[in-house]
Amino acid sequence: MDLTTIDYRTGDGVAHVRFNRPEGANAVTPTFAAELRSVMLEIEHDPAVKAVSVTAEGKVFCAGGDLKVFSAAGHGMPRLASDMLVDFHGAIYKMNRTPKPFVAGVGGAAGGAGLSIVSAFDLVVCGESAKFTMAYTRAGFTPDGTSSYFLARHIGLRRMLDLTLTNRVLSADEAEAWGLVNRVVPDDQVDSATAELAQQLADGPAWATGHAKQVIYAGYESPLEQAGEFEGVVITAAMATHDGREGVSAFLEKRSPKFEGR
Repeated sequence: MDLTTIDYRTGDGVAHVRFNRPEGANAVTPTFAAELRSVMLEIEHDPAVKAVSVTAEGKVFCAGGDLKVFSAAGHGMPRLASDMLVDFHGAIYKMNRTPKPFVAGVGGAAGGAGLSIVSAFDLVVCGESAKFTMAYTRAGFTPDGTSSYFLARHIGLRRMLDLTLTNRVLSADEAEAWGLVNRVVPDDQVDSATAELAQQLADGPAWATGHAKQVIYAGYESPLEQAGEFEGVVITAAMATHDGREGVSAFLEKRSPKFEGR
């Protein structure tokens, strides 16, 4: 892939995605959105990738939409944004639907669409000085980036309304307490902690981990009986995998399992 705003590499079962436009605060532009969707498609179709680490270069994880680009579009701003959201939202849909865990490592700030995409990751690590803010209404806009779906579910409707309507800024500790992030680490350990967590997931029973993600998301949205039926379909499929059989054997033999991700 020929990328200009994102670095992408793979190794040992992990896809490493790094936003790399620090001079523009890694803000969302049409180019960034298109490249992010391309990366997500690559991850979806690469069987060697078992887990994904997403970090960012510079002091800002993602500042949201690039208002300079929007302003330059003049009266064409709505069309530009509409086209961009096809790719940006499409990338997030792929990230959610692909049966592989996505781990974000947030250093510095995440605002607007940056906070929205953070809320869409499966697991989130952040640095001690990280800050989170919606910022949409400050610019006279309304939320996008699927935050109305993911963020409200993570932190609750009251807190979602508070963040959106008042543009309050959450510290790393507040974000952890509210359920937006999973763990807070020293600022200089964000990248390594994110990579290590993604590697841990890739080295485990990757089929089960990825499909467990799907079971959880589906169950959250389903009636009781439908959730139970889908659980039954997936767990019985897991029992037919190498790792499912290996996990049972290892437990009974009182040894550590040797998972192969299949």
